[in-house]
Amino acid sequence: MYDYQSTIEDKELKQVGLELMFMTPEKGAVDNWVTAVELAKMVDLPVETVKKKLVILRDAGIVSVKGINPKLWKFDNYNFQRMDEDDEVYKLLCCFDDVDFDKYFSY
Repeated sequence: MYDYQSTIEDKELKQVGLELMFMTPEKGAVDNWVTAVELAKMVDLPVETVKKKLVILRDAGIVSVKGINPKLWKFDNYNFQRMDEDDEVYKLLCCFDDVDFDKYFSY
């Protein structure tokens, strides 16, 4: 099982989570579903690292997965909004102090 005590400082988990949270069809995702390989390219991390982070987010209940090969991943806004505010993953993804929103949005 994942050590949630270290979640709050997990920059890679935050990168993957925020990229999924702000996923748009313009980024190449079909209906906001994306493969781990595509996501790894977006966040510039190794695929194996991204896969581990996706499993953590899935176990937290805020990422859905479908398919087998390739697996497609999607952020679940409904479940995210219902998370306990004391949850470490929730705290991590809601801390926007160091987030560059220009990376996610075109104004």
